[in-house]
Amino acid sequence: MEKFSLEAIARAQLTAAREAEAGRSASTVIGGHERVLRQTVLALTAGNKLGEHGLGGEATLLVWAGRIRLVSGADTWEGRDGDLLTVPGTAHTVEALEDSTFLLTVAMT
Repeated sequence: MEKFSLEAIARAQLTAAREAEAGRSASTVIGGHERVLRQTVLALTAGNKLGEHGLGGEATLLVWAGRIRLVSGADTWEGRDGDLLTVPGTAHTVEALEDSTFLLTVAMT
């Protein structure tokens, strides 16, 4: 059994994102390429985004702090502190409307 402080990880990732030229940072907490379940804490500074990408499984985004926008084609969803968004299986982007941290959970199929 392992225990993680998502709050501490999110804080560290936001600090790293603020120092990074790209305005983003991530740390995989659970899993990896060899596992079905993967949980990653990500941070984006306001105005930055994760470019269009797809998934090989099911995923959710739990907004830890801040405000983000998830865009897939003509569909747009916004999330803020505590919101859980279902990530579409189609190509999508994630953009930070303000400095934000979120937990991405993916079950690879």
